[in-house]
Amino acid sequence: MALSWKTRRRLAIFILLVALPAYIVLAVNIVALFGARPPFLIELAVYAGLGIVWILPLKKIFLGVGQAEPPEERQARSGGNSRGRED
Repeated sequence: MALSWKTRRRLAIFILLVALPAYIVLAVNIVALFGARPPFLIELAVYAGLGIVWILPLKKIFLGVGQAEPPEERQARSGGNSRGRED
């Protein structure tokens, strides 16, 4: 089942405000598991890898969220009337 534009938009906001900061804390804790601070290039590779990995399963949610609401969803929400009111 495909998510509506409005649902994807709300989910994207939740991910950016709640889940992403939690993921950042997780990434810092993963680097802390190395014990002493690792060499710069290894640390950079870990952060870059984790920075890419988080978006892969969420790519479909973020596609098109920054665009205007699609006309077909706007019409479905308004009951088929393109102006959103009954004439």
